[in-house]
Amino acid sequence: MRRTWGVTAVLLTAVLTAVLLAGCTGSSDSVSTDSSGSSSGGVVPAEGDRVAEDRVTGTTSDVNTANRDVVTTGSLSITATDPVAASESAVTITEQAGGRVDSRSENPATGIQPASANLSLRIPSDELDRTLAELKTLGRLNFVTLTAQDVTQQSQDLDARITALTTSVDRLLALMASATSTTDLISIESALSSRQGERESLQSQRDLLADQIDYSTVQLELVAEGTVAPGGPDNFWSGIVTGWTALVTALGGVLVALGVALPWLVVLAILGAIVSLIVRVFARRRKAA
Repeated sequence: MRRTWGVTAVLLTAVLTAVLLAGCTGSSDSVSTDSSGSSSGGVVPAEGDRVAEDRVTGTTSDVNTANRDVVTTGSLSITATDPVAASESAVTITEQAGGRVDSRSENPATGIQPASANLSLRIPSDELDRTLAELKTLGRLNFVTLTAQDVTQQSQDLDARITALTTSVDRLLALMASATSTTDLISIESALSSRQGERESLQSQRDLLADQIDYSTVQLELVAEGTVAPGGPDNFWSGIVTGWTALVTALGGVLVALGVALPWLVVLAILGAIVSLIVRVFARRRKAA
């Protein structure tokens, strides 16, 4: 009897195991079907899934980057064989790009200082990269820095305030046309003058901001060879040369300082000898007395 029950239990266990395995296999098949259903038309991805897919593939169709107001400023330093001639070329490059030169100073070479030039360039923002690439060909680039500031909110605020003041001015003009008393007319004229002055001030600020947005400001520095110190030594022999040059320079500085101080030392020595002689004379007279 016990053997019969044991055989029955084994058979039941085998049947249950087969059922469970069949269920797991069916679930796996259904998952596989669902994951590939989008290609067969069974499952349509939701809008959020499409956005996630765009981000994975690197597209930016869901990000609005247009209509941004940016003010770009920068500085550029170039070592040129002839800074003054390079300055002329920089002006030509800027004007050909549709820009202008706000300030320009040139210092020809003299016996005590090398040649140099400094320019303040206003370059159209959409031509900035190309113009900078052309300016870099004037010589050896020392450094370049660019800074971009988003002023979209500031420009939108100015536009909104100008629009509001324009509406207020129009209303005051309409009230002035229908004014029936001198008192009302004077009051309206005072308010109108205040609104118009404020609007003109804001309009000037908006025009200046628009000019800064449309034209990037770049400070260009042109220097002669040897003005910018070269980089440090990168091997043993260049280290020896650098050390020897520094030693010679230091000794030269010491000799120059000694030459400057020598006349003063001679004068001080003479004055010291005179004072010492006077002291000795007084000392002898005291002893004789």
